[in-house]
Amino acid sequence: MIAETVTVTTSDGTPINAYFARPLGPGPHPGMVLAHHMPGWDEWYRECTRKFAHHGYATISPDLYHRIGHASPEDVAAKARSEGGVPDDQAVDDLASSMKYLRAQANSNGKIGAFGTCSGGRHVTLAASRVQGFDAVVDCWGGRVVMDESELTENNPVAPIDYTAGLSCPILGLFGEDDGSPSPEQVATHEAALKKHGKDYEFHMYEGAGHGFFYYDKTVYRQEQAVDGWRKIFDFLGRHLS
Repeated sequence: MIAETVTVTTSDGTPINAYFARPLGPGPHPGMVLAHHMPGWDEWYRECTRKFAHHGYATISPDLYHRIGHASPEDVAAKARSEGGVPDDQAVDDLASSMKYLRAQANSNGKIGAFGTCSGGRHVTLAASRVQGFDAVVDCWGGRVVMDESELTENNPVAPIDYTAGLSCPILGLFGEDDGSPSPEQVATHEAALKKHGKDYEFHMYEGAGHGFFYYDKTVYRQEQAVDGWRKIFDFLGRHLS
C-alpha cells in the first residue's frame, strides 16, 4: 500500500488535510471514509486507515478538526471540546467531500463506505442520513445519535436519529453493554427508529464491553469482542462494497 497526507477541498472551497492509504495495483478498489473520534485525528486513526487499505479498501481519514488548529491531537481535541465540538453541517460536508474524492479516483469501483468510532460513529451515521453517495456505514459506539432536547446546541441542532428516514445505505452498529454513551437503552431507541423506517441494519451488543473496546492501548480494550467486531465489519463491507 501507499499512505500519505493529501488535501481534500470541501464544497465551499476550504482545503483540509486528510490521511489517504490505498492498495497498490490497478484495482478497482472500493473506498472507505473514516471519521475520527473525539480524541482527534490521531495515531490510532492512521493505523486504522492503513488497516482498511490492507484489506483492499482505498481509505481516507479527513482531519475534522483542521479549522481548529494544528498541534498535538490531545491539544486540538481539548480546544474542540471547549468550542462544543465541530458543527454537524461542517462535519457532514467534510465527510461528503472525502467520499467524492475517493469516487473520483481512477481505480475506484464506485462503492464507498464510512466508518467511525465514538463521535465519529455519530458523524458517519449523520452523514449517511443527510447526503447521498455512501453505500454502507459502520457506527462503532457512536454516542449522541439519540439526544435529549436539552443536549441540542448551535453546533448540534438536530439529533442524528431524527434524520433516520433519509439513511441511504445499510448500517452496521457495534456497541458495548457497559457503555453509557450510547447506553443500551439509546441503542434500542435507535434500532426502533431504523425498524420504523424500514432500513437495512445489523446491530450487535457486546457483553462485558464498554465504550472504546477496540482501543488496544486503553484499559477499555476487550480482545475477544474486538476481534469479533472486526470480523463483522469486514464481512459487512465485503457484502455491500465488493
